[in-house]
Amino acid sequence: MRAPARYRPPVAADTGLDSSFVGLQSTVFLLSPAQCGSERARMLTAKAAGFPLAQQLRAPEGASLGDVFAFLSALYFRGKLAYAQQFARPPAGLDGVLVITPGAGLLPARTRVGVDHMRAFADVDIHHANERYVAPLVRDISRVAALSSIDTRFVLLGSIASAKYLTPLLDVLRDQLYFPADFVGRGDMSRGGLLLRCARERRELEYIPVAGATLHGKRPPRLAKLPPRAR
Repeated sequence: MRAPARYRPPVAADTGLDSSFVGLQSTVFLLSPAQCGSERARMLTAKAAGFPLAQQLRAPEGASLGDVFAFLSALYFRGKLAYAQQFARPPAGLDGVLVITPGAGLLPARTRVGVDHMRAFADVDIHHANERYVAPLVRDISRVAALSSIDTRFVLLGSIASAKYLTPLLDVLRDQLYFPADFVGRGDMSRGGLLLRCARERRELEYIPVAGATLHGKRPPRLAKLPPRAR
């Protein structure tokens, strides 16, 4: 079985940002992973699966990690991915959209993965006490932090009340680790809907440092329904 590819700091891809972003603070997004042992994951990796993404996954070149996790998590990951692609401002030479993976550390969302990668991901428990998950993540975030300037923000798009992400990331990034203030009190689907809406409207959220922040709070009002055409 092939081991999932290790993160290598790639040449920065064209982010598609317009000139209004020039001069703004460097921002790298860290996306929490999808459930790789779920029923949707088994559907995707089944030999009999004939839909396009499953066929891509079985092909020699594989499918993009972002597309695969968006399929597994539906709205939540789709919102995270769309938002991060819209607002990432990485330092030169780094990807601005990095995905936390089970057992393979950080991988750019554009990384191509195959069925073997997905099965390997499903075999690793995402827990802050599991070295198979934590060691590669700390290794890669340390490399990325070393290649970034001290004022680069690393914004976590994932659960802010869970030690499985915050413990390893805070150990390395400390005051450079941020999260969207509007995440407090929201569930996964509400976060996904908010991020997708902000990406479509090109409206960037406010980020606050994780260290010292209040990570729990009252549930905010539900997002207003979009008109049918916008949906």
